[in-house]
Amino acid sequence: MLDFLRVLAGLYDYITIFTTWFFVLTFLYNLSASINKHDKGCAQLAFIMMISYTSSIFMDPQSETPHLTLFLFDVVTIVFLILWRIFFSKTIPIAFYYLITGLSFNAFVFYGMHYDSIILGNLDYWWFWALYVIGQITSDLIMVLVLATNKDLLGLIRLKHYLSRLKKHMQQ
Repeated sequence: MLDFLRVLAGLYDYITIFTTWFFVLTFLYNLSASINKHDKGCAQLAFIMMISYTSSIFMDPQSETPHLTLFLFDVVTIVFLILWRIFFSKTIPIAFYYLITGLSFNAFVFYGMHYDSIILGNLDYWWFWALYVIGQITSDLIMVLVLATNKDLLGLIRLKHYLSRLKKHMQQ
């Protein structure tokens, strides 16, 4: 597993460009699909994600704190998404919840890697590194897919509705 993770780390630049390219294409798809629609929420969300991921390409991965920088990128993007929700959204697209969840997961693993490798100075492989590499790539791909389709692929919205009904039932 360690060798596999090292291969993925060597492909970091290519994976980053590939993911960014997906977000650009998702924005262009949503832009063209929303031309004749009143609700342009997914196109606006895709634009925010495209700007976030495109701007992160210019970050130097060889800097002293690359994981902390990526953590901050995700936190700033989450703030922009929440501001978009407050000021511009009439209806909340399904993709909004997936973007918040995916970016929160990515921020968690970026901060965890920063804490592990920079603050603790750990250079030995353990299970969190695999979670970081595989989870971050998977999270990005799921965000792209949901942003393109605006479908509840993993059932997060169903889970949200179930938990809100359960909470309402517990309060009675």
